[in-house]
Amino acid sequence: MPYTEQPVLVIVMGVSGTGKSCVAKALAQHYGYRYLDADDFHSDEAKALMAKGTPLTDALRAPWVHNIGAYLRECAAAKVSCTLAFSGLRSDHRQQLRQLPFRRVFIYLAGKKSTIAERMNRRQDHFMPSSLLDSQLASMQSPTAEPEVSKISIEPPLEEVIANCIEKIDDRIAQRPQPLDAH
Repeated sequence: MPYTEQPVLVIVMGVSGTGKSCVAKALAQHYGYRYLDADDFHSDEAKALMAKGTPLTDALRAPWVHNIGAYLRECAAAKVSCTLAFSGLRSDHRQQLRQLPFRRVFIYLAGKKSTIAERMNRRQDHFMPSSLLDSQLASMQSPTAEPEVSKISIEPPLEEVIANCIEKIDDRIAQRPQPLDAH
């Protein structure tokens, strides 16, 4: 059976305030992929809890990750490549995304706590308050030893961060499986 090209899923992850949405949107535009924001898959209850400064439990995150996966399975079936702005705090959530039928690249946006807090404090009309940064940092299970993950610093200007992401993505998606011999 010959190799069939799978769609690509670029997961742009990190704690709130690292620029996931800005970067994922820019990457979607660059590659012509569909942009998805994981925040859009949260229930109204979860958003209200976070807006009040209450961190989500794993039980409250479970339906959120399930809904993201269900939507992405539809995209994969339609051969639609996507970028996803997704916190990816928990290893098991990232593992669930690895089960989807995509060629995947995880971009882990990381930076100094002071940089992230400053960005969060400048945001307007976002449900996630900067008071949850410490809980986000505490919940983040480092992905740096996991497959398909590239760590990108958010300290440079945004254009440089995006260029660094594109370089990593191009390297990773160019590593295509070899077609099977038709003997």
